[in-house]
Amino acid sequence: MDLIFESERLSYRPLCDADIDLSIELWTDPEVTRYTADRTFTAEEIAGEMPTVVRRCAGGCIGIWCVIDKSTEEKLGSVFLLPMPVDKDDTDWDMVAGEQIPEGEIEIGYILKKSAWGKGYATEACRRILKFAFEETPLEEIVAVIDPENIASRNVLEKSGLTGEGLVPAYTTTCPGFRVTRRQWKQGGSQRG
Repeated sequence: MDLIFESERLSYRPLCDADIDLSIELWTDPEVTRYTADRTFTAEEIAGEMPTVVRRCAGGCIGIWCVIDKSTEEKLGSVFLLPMPVDKDDTDWDMVAGEQIPEGEIEIGYILKKSAWGKGYATEACRRILKFAFEETPLEEIVAVIDPENIASRNVLEKSGLTGEGLVPAYTTTCPGFRVTRRQWKQGGSQRG
């Protein structure tokens, strides 16, 4: 399984310790973290978390990818496939270990820096990671949740082929949930990316 791949304008590779510059830019910006965290993080906190967030499991198919503009090689953000937390407010990183796909649902998500907003990159990245998930891994379905006020992410998920399923438990609360199965994805060829 190749963990490095491309889409029309973007390339993707596993997030690594050297991407701390991108992580600091993303997670210290209150506009970027508005819908993904209840606060920003310090550079020191981010540096301390990097060894954890670069973990991968299940042959590498579960983890975070760095999203890069192919024409400029600028790091734009990240996209992930990770275990969906229900009773915790963050990913249970202990589940991201070993050669098996973690128990429970696998969530797709993304975070982009402000300069990458409004250009269709989130949809392109979401579609491409779904293509990877359903063509290269044994995953049978992918889920996602959003902040109820995040209309842009709702649009990205729907354009990528996920269907809303009302409020679902996630991150110690309930959130608007989305889901797509392998079968649905294969039938919706326009979302393949």
